[in-house]
Amino acid sequence: MNTNGNPLIRLEDVSKAFYTEEVETHALSKIHLEINKGDYVSIGGPSGCGKSTLLSILGLLDTPTAGSYLLNGEPVADLDLRERARIRNKEVGFIFQTFNLIGDLTVLQNVEVPLAYRRLNAADRKRLASEALEKVGLPHRAKYLPSQLSGGQQQRVAVARAVAGSPSILLADEPTGNLDSKSGEAVMALLREMHEGGSTICMVTHDPRYANYADRYIRLFDGRIIEDEETRLEERLQIGIAQAV
Repeated sequence: MNTNGNPLIRLEDVSKAFYTEEVETHALSKIHLEINKGDYVSIGGPSGCGKSTLLSILGLLDTPTAGSYLLNGEPVADLDLRERARIRNKEVGFIFQTFNLIGDLTVLQNVEVPLAYRRLNAADRKRLASEALEKVGLPHRAKYLPSQLSGGQQQRVAVARAVAGSPSILLADEPTGNLDSKSGEAVMALLREMHEGGSTICMVTHDPRYANYADRYIRLFDGRIIEDEETRLEERLQIGIAQAV
């Protein structure tokens, strides 16, 4: 964990270009970004603005074409695939729009999957996975298969899987995109609860309602950050009032 006072994440002059034989596409251009431990950040912008590319770089699923990336004070932009995978499994929890649960594994087994790559023994995997399911309110669904759950419940399992290993940061890519409004609100309330419990969250969302759950909003346009500010307190308070009703 970050204990030296430096940002948890620091991007300096990060750019990302994709090349084909005929076209050079710049997905990100000269991104400067700091995320501190305990932040809750939402990233928005129009389709094709670079949101998913930025999240992929933050999650070590992709590498920048230029610039530096420090995670917990360590440079990670130029690591090889194996080292990126090792750090990703330890430091990053992912929550995907499509849940990405394994259909023939139980809920508990799905939550255990990333823990298995840490070479934890079976007893520790089961304990940590069970604790994560308690956090998301689904301990009674541990033996169910994903197909036996609603969409909202499946996303809660995905959140449990993401937090089971106590990662430094949770990266959520359109976590409500496949949910109805009621289930979406419930998942957003859960993420807010995770943040209040100490989790650092960076979320991509196209929905301004959900962007306001975060404490900070970053807007991308044509691969550049054009806005980076705290979300308005009165809107966050309104969300809290609506949840209490």
